[in-house]
Amino acid sequence: MTTDPDGRSMRQRMLAGDPYLADDPELAEASLRALDLVDAYNATSARRPEERRRLLTELLGAVGEGTEIRPPLRVDYGSHLRIGARTFANFGLVALDVAPIVIGDDVQIGPNVALLTPTHPVEAEPRRAKWEAAKPITIGDNVWLGGGVVVLPGVTIGENTVVGAGAVVTRDLPANVVAVGNPARVVRTVEATPGAPAAASVPAAASPPAAGSAAAAPSPPAAGSAAAAGSPPAAAAAGSAAGPA
Repeated sequence: MTTDPDGRSMRQRMLAGDPYLADDPELAEASLRALDLVDAYNATSARRPEERRRLLTELLGAVGEGTEIRPPLRVDYGSHLRIGARTFANFGLVALDVAPIVIGDDVQIGPNVALLTPTHPVEAEPRRAKWEAAKPITIGDNVWLGGGVVVLPGVTIGENTVVGAGAVVTRDLPANVVAVGNPARVVRTVEATPGAPAAASVPAAASPPAAGSAAAAPSPPAAGSAAAAGSPPAAAAAGSAAGPA
């Protein structure tokens, strides 16, 4: 375990949101544990739901009843990822949980969605020295993230909000809106009426388990956009990298 001049371990610095070095032995072991469990989970047949559930429970900080995560799933540590009940994530969810990621109840996540908490310095020298940090992500209850959505460090998305396919969420989104594009911008509000289906389709193409979703696929990330850049396990720039269909 590596410590800094103020006596904190790199793990303590990481969890506090301060710059840290990811090659610390304690963090490396935690990452290897997560990779072992992720590999086992991704390799487990859908015909063995009890074993999948056991592995997911061991990997994640919390996972609610009735939640389904379709492999492949990718995480940094797993233990900093908490998912509520009845949430569905389609193939290819990447949740880089260097900082905490909290996903609420009844969330729909399209394929190849990326929740990216890591950040890196904009300044060249500390980045060369491999300093990094992270900011937490929170996804509220009943949010729908369309396919290919990227959520950047420090973002909170309010309940019932829909994010269109391919959007890059660079800042907080309020509850009960539809947002599309890169960077994601609010284009309309939605009524939060319990138990009542929306009268019109929304441009999300997130494809929840029901057939026939008619969501559009707005604005994939523009070429060269720094907000869309991926990263290794992550102090002031957007971090790293990748679901219902």
